[in-house]
Amino acid sequence: MPGTLQPLDVGLQIPYHFRCPVSLELMTDPVIINTGQTYDRSSIESWIATGNTTCPVTRLPLTDFTLIPNHTLRRLIQDWCVANRSYGVERIPTPKQPADPVIVQSLLKQASTASNSRQLRLSAVRRIRGLVRDSEKNRLVVKTQNACETLLEVLFSETSRNSSELIHELLVILSVLPLTETECLLVSSVPDRISYLIFLLSHSSIDVRVNTAVLLENVIAGTSSPELRAEISSHDSIFDGVIGILDYPLSYPRALKVGIKALFALCIVKQHRHKAVEAGAVEALIDRLPDFEKCDAERALATVELLCRSPSGCAAFASHALTVPLLVKVILKISDRATEYAAGALLSLCSAVERLQVEAVAAGVLTQLLLLVQSDCTERAKRKAQMLLKLLKNSWPENSGMNSDYFPCSDVVPF
Repeated sequence: MPGTLQPLDVGLQIPYHFRCPVSLELMTDPVIINTGQTYDRSSIESWIATGNTTCPVTRLPLTDFTLIPNHTLRRLIQDWCVANRSYGVERIPTPKQPADPVIVQSLLKQASTASNSRQLRLSAVRRIRGLVRDSEKNRLVVKTQNACETLLEVLFSETSRNSSELIHELLVILSVLPLTETECLLVSSVPDRISYLIFLLSHSSIDVRVNTAVLLENVIAGTSSPELRAEISSHDSIFDGVIGILDYPLSYPRALKVGIKALFALCIVKQHRHKAVEAGAVEALIDRLPDFEKCDAERALATVELLCRSPSGCAAFASHALTVPLLVKVILKISDRATEYAAGALLSLCSAVERLQVEAVAAGVLTQLLLLVQSDCTERAKRKAQMLLKLLKNSWPENSGMNSDYFPCSDVVPF
C-alpha cells in the first residue's frame, strides 16, 4: 500500500456520511448548520463567504449562520481513521473551536462595567487578549461583537487611566484588531483622546509605546478627513514619541517596524513634515536604513523622499554625510519601489544642492542610473532616473564617454 491514501482506488471506501456534501472529502471539522445538515467547517465557511445564503443540500434559506460542532460525528470519523491506519489513513486532529460569541459578549460587558473591581475587569480583558491572539477565527468573532468600540471606551475611561496593566492589555488587543472608519473617528475626532495616546508614547514600557503607535497609525490611516489627520500630526510630541520608538537602542524588530509605519503615516501630511525633521527623523532614518527588512525599507525610503520635498528636510538630509552614498547604494538592491523612492530622493537633493551632484557621481550613481533606465523597473522610477541623469550631465567625468544624446531625456515631464 502507498504511504498516503489515494481517493477510492486502494480498496478502501470513505463512508458516505463521513464525507462533506460540498467538497466530497473526509470531514476534519464537521459542523451543523440551522437546517440540520452537517458540513466540513472550511467548506461551509467558504460557501457562506462567497455570498450564498442557502443550505447547499436542502436549498433552504440560512436564517442563522451559527456553526455548531458535531462532536459525535467527529469522534466517529477519528475512530474510523484509527481503525484504518494500516491503509495509510492518519487520524484527524481534534480541531480547536473558535471563541463562543456569548462568552465574548460576557467578557466585554465585564470589562466595560465601571462598577466592577479593577482586578475583575483586568481578568476579562486578559481573557479577550488570549482569544484574539489564539487565532484569526477568534479575532473575527471578537470583532463582530463590537469589541473595538467597547474597548476604546474602556481605554479612555478615567478608571482605566489609573491602571497601567489594564492599559497595556487593552492596547495589545486594539493593536491586533482592524478598526473601521467609524471606530477611527471615535479617536481622531476627540482631541483629548489623541492627546492621551500621545502621552502614552512616552510610557516607561516600550510595549505600551509600540502598541500605542500601532493604534495611532491605524487611526490616522483609517481617518478619511484630511483636517483630522492634519490635527493629529500637528502635535510636536507625537513625532518625538514615534521617532523615539524608531530609534529604540535595544534589539527590538517590532519597534523598528511599527516606528517606520507610524512615521510614514504622519509624514503623508505635507504641512507638518518639518516637525518630523525637528524631532530627528533624518538622523533616525539614515542610521536605521540598513536595519530594515524589505517592506519596511520601502516605507523608510518613501518617507525619505517625502521629507526631501520639504525645505527643512532637504537641508537636513543634504548635511548628513551618509545620505547620498546610502541612497545610491540601495538603487536596484531592494525592490522596484525602493529604487523609485531612492531615485526620487536623490533627484530632490541634487536639484536643491549643487555639491550633492558631485557627491552622487563620486558614489557611483551614473552606473546605477544606467542600469535602472534599462531595467524592468517602474516607469516612474525610469523617469526620475532620466531626469536625474539630465541634471547630472555637467558633473559627468570627462572620461566617461557619455554625452547629452545618450538618453532620451527631452520627453521627460515632472509628475
